[in-house]
Amino acid sequence: MNKITPCFLSFFFLLTIQMGFAQSQKEEKWTPLFNGENLDGWHQENGEAEFTVEDGELVGRTVLNSPNSFLVTDEDYDDFILEAEFIADDGLNSGIQFRSKSSSDYMDGRVHGYQMEIDPTERDWNGGIYEEATDRVWLYPMIYNPEAQGSYKHNQWNHYRIEAIGNTIRTFVNGVPTAHIIDDEAASGFIGLQVHGIGNDESKEGQEIRWKNIKIQTGALNPKAYDDAPVVNLIPNTLSTQERAQGYKLLWDGKTSEGWRGIEKDFFPEGEDGKWTTDNGTLTIHETAGEEGGGEEGAGDIITEKQYSAFELQFEFKLTEGANSGVKYFVTEGKYDFGSGSGIGFEYQVLDDDKHPDAKKGHNGNRTQASLYDLIGKNEYSAEDYPHVGRSPYIKEIGEWNHGKLIVKPDGHVEHWLNGYKALEYEKGSKHLDYVISQSKYKDWEHFGLWDKGHILLQDHGDKVSFRSIKIKELD
Repeated sequence: MNKITPCFLSFFFLLTIQMGFAQSQKEEKWTPLFNGENLDGWHQENGEAEFTVEDGELVGRTVLNSPNSFLVTDEDYDDFILEAEFIADDGLNSGIQFRSKSSSDYMDGRVHGYQMEIDPTERDWNGGIYEEATDRVWLYPMIYNPEAQGSYKHNQWNHYRIEAIGNTIRTFVNGVPTAHIIDDEAASGFIGLQVHGIGNDESKEGQEIRWKNIKIQTGALNPKAYDDAPVVNLIPNTLSTQERAQGYKLLWDGKTSEGWRGIEKDFFPEGEDGKWTTDNGTLTIHETAGEEGGGEEGAGDIITEKQYSAFELQFEFKLTEGANSGVKYFVTEGKYDFGSGSGIGFEYQVLDDDKHPDAKKGHNGNRTQASLYDLIGKNEYSAEDYPHVGRSPYIKEIGEWNHGKLIVKPDGHVEHWLNGYKALEYEKGSKHLDYVISQSKYKDWEHFGLWDKGHILLQDHGDKVSFRSIKIKELD
């Protein structure tokens, strides 16, 4: 019997890998979107920026007093992988539009849709996902993924990649995973190259962005392997593949009361007239007399059956006018908020700051939305702090869904997030926390804030408030 030598096995193994790689390469069929000679297949929308072809590169130049300008493909694309290289003057905001539209019945033809951000400024939100000319604005600001910041190369050629496959959209800057959203708002549209308007700023006149190697795949798509980039999932009560891989689980299934019960109850207080309902993908506490703990007629708070110690909790909430509620954590049964019937614990405040009087009480805004109730107020931002947004990023109208996030790390570091911005942070057991507790309504509560674990609680404060997309990742 002939023996197979180790040398032959090694050769065979390498040959197999090479053949597999070659086959993989063969399956990736790229189509150039720019021919390096002219602008065939493209047309301009909206502004008056100059688009030319020079030395085999597509060049966009700013002009004075023009709105945002877009060079867009004549063809629409649904599922695709796009790659492009560019070099931009510092300070020149730009981006790649995709699954975007321009129609006379929407803002007189203004280009609108997804945009992969090009941001050669100190902010460095390169690779983030912005929604041009819509109310949703930033879908994925790079504050969500700060570890990916710094991947952009100033005054050098950069490589961008967009994967838009079904409801999953991912971006990469120079090979680094940057943004990842799950969304079903737009399934198809054109690709567009933006030159941002500069108003009448003469110092920015003639700034350039140059493009090359713009290519697309539309069949046999092979997305990159899943990674650790945080996911923004905009489809209610669902988990994406990457979220599952990262360890997230739905804390509420979007349909039933499974996993939840009333505090100090062995059942879920479901029904009408002041009770909790689980209809149409929302978990709603209905209005009674506005009493904390639901009062005599209300359902009372609900808690998770399981207790948690270190975790990342995400949830969406929607307020009615003047409403008050909260998401509490480290809740232990048998302990109540001074006889009110509401479970005791740290509280992420859920409140209509404009119409509910509690927002004006406490100290330094520590009873406003997203505050650590009666202990620490949230950081405040104004529209002036975020001119690219045009309004405070915290502000959502009553009746709109807000996104909340709680991070409790094993080392005791805690963060409250609201609509994509870090509202506050603190350290459990710190001198600062001890001090604010001593100045609060909880000052006489023995061992307040020293819990190692507890239930997560949704508060019945007698007002109508809805929740959805409640998901949790336990942290080691």
